Amino acid sequence: MLAILAFIPIIVTVVLMVGFNWPAKRALPLAWILAVIFAIAVWKMNIGRAIGFTISGMLDGVTVCVIIFGALLIMNTLTQSGAMSSINQMFNSLSPDARIQAIIIGFIFGAFIEGAAGFGTPAALAAPLMISVGFPPLAAAIIALEFNSVPVCYGAVGTPTNSAYATVQQAVTDAGIDGEGWKMALTLHTAIPLAIGAFVIMFVGVAILCRLFGKDAEHKAMKNAIEVIPFIVVIGIVFDVVYLVIAAFIGPELVSLVAAIVTLFVSIFLTSRGILVPKHVWTFGPKEEWDKSWLSTEQVAAPDTTVKMGLGKAWAPYIIIIIALVFTRVGQKFGIGFLDAMKNFTIGTGQSGALFGANFNWAILWSPGIIFIIVGLLTIAIHGMSGEQVSAAWKKSFSMLKGAAIALLFGCALVAIFRNTANADLGLGSMLNEMAKGLAAIFQGAYFIIAPFIGVLGSFMSGSNTVSNTLFSSLQFETATILGMNTVLIVALQNQGGAIGNMVCVNNVVAACATTNTNGNEGKIIRTNALPMVIFCIVVIVVYLIEVAMGVNPYPM
Repeated sequence: MLAILAFIPIIVTVVLMVGFNWPAKRALPLAWILAVIFAIAVWKMNIGRAIGFTISGMLDGVTVCVIIFGALLIMNTLTQSGAMSSINQMFNSLSPDARIQAIIIGFIFGAFIEGAAGFGTPAALAAPLMISVGFPPLAAAIIALEFNSVPVCYGAVGTPTNSAYATVQQAVTDAGIDGEGWKMALTLHTAIPLAIGAFVIMFVGVAILCRLFGKDAEHKAMKNAIEVIPFIVVIGIVFDVVYLVIAAFIGPELVSLVAAIVTLFVSIFLTSRGILVPKHVWTFGPKEEWDKSWLSTEQVAAPDTTVKMGLGKAWAPYIIIIIALVFTRVGQKFGIGFLDAMKNFTIGTGQSGALFGANFNWAILWSPGIIFIIVGLLTIAIHGMSGEQVSAAWKKSFSMLKGAAIALLFGCALVAIFRNTANADLGLGSMLNEMAKGLAAIFQGAYFIIAPFIGVLGSFMSGSNTVSNTLFSSLQFETATILGMNTVLIVALQNQGGAIGNMVCVNNVVAACATTNTNGNEGKIIRTNALPMVIFCIVVIVVYLIEVAMGVNPYPM
């Protein structure tokens, strides 16, 4: 009974968002209200504590919002300065083969944008770029969404993975486990199945492209997809090597960002010399033969090609960001004194319990968002931007942040309530613990099968792996603990599921349709991407089983 009561706020959120198309920014505040009511009425939580943990949870959400804002600011600043136009022009010399273009623009460039900014920006940039090189708008939307899965856990310089860790950090440290070590294990074991899945999703995406949009789709789709396997294998190996090395030794911030940059240059080198590119050039049929549903409802503007900025200058802000993040993260691991001081410097309450018994502490100098904002300010001078351009970039960034901010603030507050409602006097575990007990009783040893789909559900509801991890990582952690499963591997399944769910989540699909002007095709896109979503979930489940069979047990509890 207690598990059912604890689940009601989540169930209401699912019903409102999936059944009634409520946005996360409306549904999550209501879920928080319900959680507070149950916490006070059933778990007898003191009203002051409910207020305190709500405030501390929202303040945790603010720290995430700073990272999101900084990432969006860089992207919008480069768009306003013309740097993004120069980056777009770089792709005009690609192979004329649409399958190769899909991999380079949709997967690699999309992964770079995800690593740098996240939160739906790959579809906003990669899809129009694919249209500009000749893709049907509907094909561009589908491919941009399908390929925006592998890099998502490390999007916006690692925000989803860091958010997953932040929600379970207290439980990890309470168990006497080194928090940084546990987070590094989560980063690596999230990356391993996604790295394997990268080969699968690239092939599946190309096969779907050939099947649905080829002029000879009916009988040659698989053959056309198979022709690209050598290119996929080499690109996948290059991407995965960098991806896994950074995940293993540096941390979540740079995994997708650096892997994408290295792979981008390798892919350009290969295509410029015709290496591994199929001799048979595959393209779409004549535009006049395209199905009307493939087309935009309005004319899609091609990327601006009037701005002339050197590629070195255009890429400079991202290069500075990478250098800053590598220096701080790697340098700190080698014990550089002032970097330790930066990481340990916090603003907040300390352990005073000043927030009605709750605490909030933020290592502000260690936030990637602060680095992004500083680089955004430097870019004004580097690119010689006008006041009008700077104003437009900042206004656009604040505008894009608003919806995500409300969802994150109340999502973090909701989780804080869930985690801190235990009442020893009444013999009650926290709401989160009671939910975990309920899931453990239902699924028992087969829980690992449902774990990634909980992550998918979170993304489908909210449009964000970060919000999905904020809502469900603690639940997955608690359930794994009760069932005696490895917490790192189960939370990794949550993280992976949240990333995979990006290809079908309502928010991203609506945004992709708006960007490509294919409004009205939302249902078709979700139905098309449901199959690769399920395939990818099966991949991560199989990898989990292999790891368990091999005795992999990172940081046992």
